[in-house]
Amino acid sequence: MKRFLLINLFILNACLLNAQQVGNKQSKNINIMENSKEDSLAISQTLDNYFKAIYEGDVALLSSTFNPGTLLFGDVKGQPYAKTLDVYLDGVKNRQSPKDSGKPFKGEIFNINVINSIAIAKVRVKMYEFNYHELLSFHKIDNRWLIINKMITDVPE
Repeated sequence: MKRFLLINLFILNACLLNAQQVGNKQSKNINIMENSKEDSLAISQTLDNYFKAIYEGDVALLSSTFNPGTLLFGDVKGQPYAKTLDVYLDGVKNRQSPKDSGKPFKGEIFNINVINSIAIAKVRVKMYEFNYHELLSFHKIDNRWLIINKMITDVPE
């Protein structure tokens, strides 16, 4: 399963890189809807809920920020990280929340890029001894911005 997930992650990254390169070359010829303030604000609100839910350990609120079937990939402390949404939510449910631990927590949004009904947000979550940098893919589904993919890496400070 890990091998399958890692292969899919590699393919996804290659596709995204190729799309970015093609987009850069042809940006003058393609009429793309620019990052609207409304969409960015809606994604920011979803991210506020995401950060609050992680901090408080609120699995119901956290679940509401994701599309069912979301996959999570990356590395933590140098080890591969690949989980389904259900496994991730179960882990949050069964751990002590940062709020209850009394330890510092900080969620930051670095940037949000929106193109039509898709978006990418680059965020950082500092909790416990971790300094996570995350790339969250969003899709506007039924007029709601939901996380559809989460890529995460733990970066030493």
